[in-house]
Amino acid sequence: MTLPPQLLTDPFLQLPTSTSVRVVWFTEFAGYKHMVSYGENLTQTVFAKTSKLTRTREDQQSRVRSQTQDGQIYQYPVKRHIWRHEAEVINLTPDNRTSYQVTSVREDGESVSSKVFNLAPNPTSGTPLKILLTSDHQIKPMVAANLQKVVETIGQVDAVWFAGDLANIPDRASEWFDDNRGGAFFPCLQGRANYEMTYNDQKTIYTGGAIIQYAPMFTCIGNHEIMGRFAKEGSLNEEFNDTIPRKVAFNLYAENSLKENSFNTDTYEEIFTLPQSIEGGKTYYAVSFGDVHLVVLYATNMWRYSSSDDGHKGKYGEPETELNHPENWGYGQHIYEPIAKGSKQYNWLLQELNSLEFKQAKYKVVMLHHPPHTLGDNIIPPYTDPVQIIERDEDGKIKTVRYEYPKQADYIIRDVLPLLEAAGVQLVFFGHSHLWNRFCSSCGMHFIETSNVGNSYGAAYGDKKRKNLPPWHSHDYVAIGDPYGLEPVVPTLAPILDEDGQPMPYISSNDITVFSIFDTGTGTVSSYRFDTRKPDGEVIKFDEFKMVSG
Repeated sequence: MTLPPQLLTDPFLQLPTSTSVRVVWFTEFAGYKHMVSYGENLTQTVFAKTSKLTRTREDQQSRVRSQTQDGQIYQYPVKRHIWRHEAEVINLTPDNRTSYQVTSVREDGESVSSKVFNLAPNPTSGTPLKILLTSDHQIKPMVAANLQKVVETIGQVDAVWFAGDLANIPDRASEWFDDNRGGAFFPCLQGRANYEMTYNDQKTIYTGGAIIQYAPMFTCIGNHEIMGRFAKEGSLNEEFNDTIPRKVAFNLYAENSLKENSFNTDTYEEIFTLPQSIEGGKTYYAVSFGDVHLVVLYATNMWRYSSSDDGHKGKYGEPETELNHPENWGYGQHIYEPIAKGSKQYNWLLQELNSLEFKQAKYKVVMLHHPPHTLGDNIIPPYTDPVQIIERDEDGKIKTVRYEYPKQADYIIRDVLPLLEAAGVQLVFFGHSHLWNRFCSSCGMHFIETSNVGNSYGAAYGDKKRKNLPPWHSHDYVAIGDPYGLEPVVPTLAPILDEDGQPMPYISSNDITVFSIFDTGTGTVSSYRFDTRKPDGEVIKFDEFKMVSG
């Protein structure tokens, strides 16, 4: 039986302006005609521009089609041919929604169309909006349930803000499009997931939510948007974990394929059409959406294991077997894009915070991946360049290579947050530690981390210490609480109680998933939780806070 031709994704919306919006979708055939039909009775048509993804592959650890175990089909990375189609729908009326449908025609003349959805341009000031705050999907276990409950609880949202870590291995195509476990990135956000969760022998299938067919998505770069040194063999996991700083790559390889020998964000940038800055392109930018001015930063570093045992390139040191092979070192949790005072990104941020568009915005929000304040593990070590310390024996032979991260040099705390406070930023939104918690500074700036969709690393609270501390004692690495002194805010409505009946200021769970909604009409951010062990249970609003409008 021959299956009918299919789109690889439903269409999704990108880069709205006051009179237009981009429509993007993917196929596994080049085709010769791709178009968007829109308007009343879909009588208007615009043709798409087509490009091909350059780095998407499958490998031994893909879970795609009939490969359910490592190496069943793929023994090494194999290129997967995927085409991207983008059309700009123009002459739209602000605050009016318009029906649309996409159609792709294959080389053999067969055509396939999506369902009919609706779109809108950038909303005007004063329009009340509901914006989904989410992050760290990485095909984690509770993503489909999380997004399904968003739609069931809130209905159609107006935008999605995604604070990084969209897929797990960014060049593995199936993680974006069709992972056979049912929880790939696009299916979950388009209501086409098929993720099975089992509790007490009760099986529940979650389909995610049809969200981005109707709402534009604004994303930022997390550590899982970045691939390492390009390899023709090995696995994509190994390539993902093999990043080194640009400066080191230059010293090792001169200018010969510098990006190939350090790291890249190619797949992420090829998939999404985002606002751009002159300085940072798609990697950091600012955009106005209704009453909100959103500033998106490129603030993430390489995540490494705490120990260098078992041959790991560690946070705090290099493996003993590689001490004489600096080309194989990991160079600690190196930062991908500078953000310290005086850097190109810092200077851009300073200019952006002083712009008229920013100053006049009712709500001023900053989104980044790395946490400024959190109970999570991943705020340790501090966000600063690793200080490499090489110890040698009396013959000059290397005995150890270790890395220190001085707390007083944390670039986000030392350099970035003072700018945001002085500029009157009301909300800083981030992810990375796979939990929910929030804080508020003395100047009234709110911080929220709402990234609990599974694979939680825990929270350093009470007597629970972080698990990623170095093997030596130092005040630079704080074991419990927020390292920079803010007290977490206890949820205002329905906090979860600990075993002693006391309310907990966080949710770190592999059973309870969390999402947050920013309502620009009221200036409130509301957080909801859902216990996946109780598929018939209710979604509980457990926290809410209100921002003072600028």
